[in-house]
Amino acid sequence: MSDIDVVDRVDTGRGELVLRRAGEHFEIISNGVFLMDTRNGASERVLVREALALARPGARLLIGGLGVGFSLVEAAASPVPAEIVVLEIEKNLIDWHRGELAAVSGDALADPRVRLVNDDIVRWLRDTGEVFDAICLDVDNGPEWTVFESNSALYDDGGALLLRDRLAPGGVLAIWSAAAAPEYAARLAAVIGPVTTHLVEVPRGEPDVVYLARRQ
Repeated sequence: MSDIDVVDRVDTGRGELVLRRAGEHFEIISNGVFLMDTRNGASERVLVREALALARPGARLLIGGLGVGFSLVEAAASPVPAEIVVLEIEKNLIDWHRGELAAVSGDALADPRVRLVNDDIVRWLRDTGEVFDAICLDVDNGPEWTVFESNSALYDDGGALLLRDRLAPGGVLAIWSAAAAPEYAARLAAVIGPVTTHLVEVPRGEPDVVYLARRQ
């Protein structure tokens, strides 16, 4: 088993955030809870790929959560979006992508289509008047396992309405989850529109799940 080294440890307004290295890979830990690593990223890529497959050329894309960069890299590799807005609450995570994680996100942050916003996604969605052809959310471990309690507002009825209002007609919402959340899928279908489900196998445990809802 690889040794684990702490690369950086910071205190944020939301608690402790840790970047650590395990062999050739990086891991991100929030308040002692494992969030993500650079080992795979297949489901994060599916999140963006399937959303953009339903979007028109020249689409405006919103990615909620920079993470280790897999979603952004997938978006930047596509010719579909004309604009890619990335919402990330942790300034330190953004800084890591300009340093230790630069090899993971590559040149994606420098893509002229990319606009990086350092803000809380719930607050930003409530305040903005912008609408998008595709919204991809990967800010939690799923609708039923949020990183911060305040993020639960994204997944209730009000959150579904908020996300619907930020979608252009015919726009698609894609949600990443570490486990199936059938009640949430039903909420999306009722509030936004038809839902499709993509299961992505992982080395251990339940498959990752990507839900896509198309605004009617």
